[in-house]
Amino acid sequence: MECNRNIAEFLDGKSILVTGSTGYLAKIFVEKVLRIQPQVKMIYLLLRANDTVAATRRLETQVLGADLFKLLRETHGETFNSFISSKVSPIRGNISLENLGIDNSGLREQLFNELDVIINSAANTKFDERYDVALGTNTFGAKNIVEFAKKCVKLGMLLHVSTAFVAGEKAGVIPERPFCMGEALNIGTSTLDPYAELKLMEIKLKQLQDKGVTEERKTIAMKELGLQRAAYFGWPNTYVFTKAMGEMLMGHLRDSVPLVIVRPSIVTSTYLEPFPGWIENTRTIDSLLVAYALGKLKCFIADPTAIVDVIPGDMVVNAIIRLSAAHFCKSSVHIYHMCSSMRNPPNYFKLRDWFYQYFSKHPHIGNDGKPIKVRMGSLMTSMASFNKYMNLHYKLPLEVFSIINRATCRLFSYQYNRLNKKYNYAMRAASLYKPYVFFKGRFDDSNSEWLRVGSSDDSERLLYYRIQDINWEYYFMSVHIPGVVKYLVK
Repeated sequence: MECNRNIAEFLDGKSILVTGSTGYLAKIFVEKVLRIQPQVKMIYLLLRANDTVAATRRLETQVLGADLFKLLRETHGETFNSFISSKVSPIRGNISLENLGIDNSGLREQLFNELDVIINSAANTKFDERYDVALGTNTFGAKNIVEFAKKCVKLGMLLHVSTAFVAGEKAGVIPERPFCMGEALNIGTSTLDPYAELKLMEIKLKQLQDKGVTEERKTIAMKELGLQRAAYFGWPNTYVFTKAMGEMLMGHLRDSVPLVIVRPSIVTSTYLEPFPGWIENTRTIDSLLVAYALGKLKCFIADPTAIVDVIPGDMVVNAIIRLSAAHFCKSSVHIYHMCSSMRNPPNYFKLRDWFYQYFSKHPHIGNDGKPIKVRMGSLMTSMASFNKYMNLHYKLPLEVFSIINRATCRLFSYQYNRLNKKYNYAMRAASLYKPYVFFKGRFDDSNSEWLRVGSSDDSERLLYYRIQDINWEYYFMSVHIPGVVKYLVK
């Protein structure tokens, strides 16, 4: 394992294809590579678009337009645009389609002959996404990536970004090991066949179409199907279920393609580079943080001792680059957990305190120009206590409103519908997040630690990855929460 290889030298002259190009980690990856190795040959970004012009527009607005690139812009000054055009090429495509939806045969052949590295960071991360959509991206998108990689004559690395939570709701130490084809988490269920799942989904979708149901009802049915199939085989939601099947297909079909699967836990804002605190899109804990900042979150549901397994986005990308170099041109499969639960775990009790401490000192300003006051917030340590809370504060008032509405010709229907919407949303969210706020597992990261220990001092400086050194209180209070406030709280 070439851990001491000069990483910048490794990237020199390489052609890299990145999928999920408008996503959080992909942007950090592109920025980092361009910053540490301007002699990279080309970074091809796969983008969903109607045509090349639209793909270029997405590159400019949704990738390069991010604050993340401000350091690179300052470094290159007036030559920034010419530098980017010589190093970054947008490609119209879609990983849900054969050949990644690249319909230009000349461009396909060029990529087959030129690519050295493929980074697949494309994913649909909604816990309850439509089953057809999630299968298309997370499962068969992964298959399409492998099939494309096998046609690349000089490819030395296919790195796939998955999630640590493909482990389901396991307790104890969770090893860094690949899934076997057909493996299910529920003991006693039938063999898990991704192709059978695809067929089942297609049959269900056709039945809905034949019945002429509305698009809204079709979406509801597809979402429920995904959650049902995930639960049947032992996974808590559609996202991690379809990601697990994607891993299976990649391992099964790769032949001799060198494959590294990176499984980060909850990815948070940048720790150091290109500057601390940059983030895009709300993630698991950030949804809670935003709601709390706006005064909408009155209680927390969590085991106070449960681990909040988080990892900053720039550390994940640093590991991705190091792994690409370490396993380049080695025909094998390697799994890496990028997590904090084994070496330096924060917990939900501390997280609640940090939220309160920060927003007590730095309250968010509401639309009325006044600071939003927050309180510590009740901590519900079980679903039973949460249900009791919801019954008292929502279900009982709903029943009262229902009785009054019947007696007053629905005079209070607006209030009833508004409260009912809040109740249903809260119950749905609690059901989806339950597996994570009561999670009892710890992700073994022996492979990741071995990579770090075996790295040279130069690599450690260039691509910092030391989970055990993070002071979580400082990170949340001075980096992550201010970053979320700046970029996500509206």
